[in-house]
Amino acid sequence: MDIAIVSAHELTPDTPAIARELARGHRVTVYTRSKVKGAGVEHVPAGPDVELSESDLLPYISDFSAGLRDRWRRHRPDIIHAHSWSSGLAAIAGSEGLNVPVTQTFHGHYDSRTPAPVRRLECAIGRRARAVIATSADEEDELIRMGVPRRNISVVPHGVDIERFRRQGPAFPRGDRPRILHVGHLGAASAVNALRAVPDAELVIAGGDDPSIERLRILAGERGVADRVELLGLVPHTAMPKLMRSVDLVLSLPPTVPTGTAALEAMACGIPVIASASGAHLDSVVDGVTGFLARPDRPLEIAARIRRLLGDATLRTAIGYAAADRARSRYSVERISAELLRVYESTCA
Repeated sequence: MDIAIVSAHELTPDTPAIARELARGHRVTVYTRSKVKGAGVEHVPAGPDVELSESDLLPYISDFSAGLRDRWRRHRPDIIHAHSWSSGLAAIAGSEGLNVPVTQTFHGHYDSRTPAPVRRLECAIGRRARAVIATSADEEDELIRMGVPRRNISVVPHGVDIERFRRQGPAFPRGDRPRILHVGHLGAASAVNALRAVPDAELVIAGGDDPSIERLRILAGERGVADRVELLGLVPHTAMPKLMRSVDLVLSLPPTVPTGTAALEAMACGIPVIASASGAHLDSVVDGVTGFLARPDRPLEIAARIRRLLGDATLRTAIGYAAADRARSRYSVERISAELLRVYESTCA
């Protein structure tokens, strides 16, 4: 097959690995605004050469779709897979008249906080796409509520590169304190609040822009744990395996979870995870077996689970092995790529 992957926004962490896996037997081209280096990646200029939010992309979608149309008229793909609503908008416009089926993944969480114009666009794209790929059962339910026909929805979760994220491998140096990592700034306040009830442990927070980092620094001071909180800011994705292998457990506590990538990557590294009981985490984290689920607005509950894991090395080891096994067997890039390929083939049939 000739597969076109469209990402007007930034690429999800597993997209390059999945594209490489699909390319073992098919021709795969990733079309993106970003100047991402790699085989099979085509840069389609549209708007300023900086990363933009999806809402800020809207004025440049017509330029992006025109660039796609120009390329596809010269070389028509068999299937188009758009990632995010802005990519779907561009892919549908760019493929007009070419009779190429478009599959759509939104990577979103649809609720009352989604702006009404965006929600209307998502609904229209979801009904127009030949197939819509949900990344969790929770997202499938939301798509059905949006009006996407159930028969057009396939559930294919995000994958994890188990060759990079694995139990064995180098780790960053660390001290003697129990070490906890929260990935991302969303939900990190819950981790800071929980730290008050976890004596002696240190918390490392990876991710966030300057304003969010400053808010977390102020919160840590107010809670009296500033000396035990390290704010790393943006950490390159290539460094995340070493960072995860340097900690005793990983927290991922955002209130909404469209992808659950951080938890999957920690699981693949054999690190126990405490994750918010929401979205994709409900599928990937088996509570009490491959990690723990918790409500992010209950810091004492989170702290109790942290203390239990830090106080029982045997439990940490058992959960770490179970988590790594689940990540490898269910969420490997190889398996996710095969599931996507089945969706592509059935859509083209």
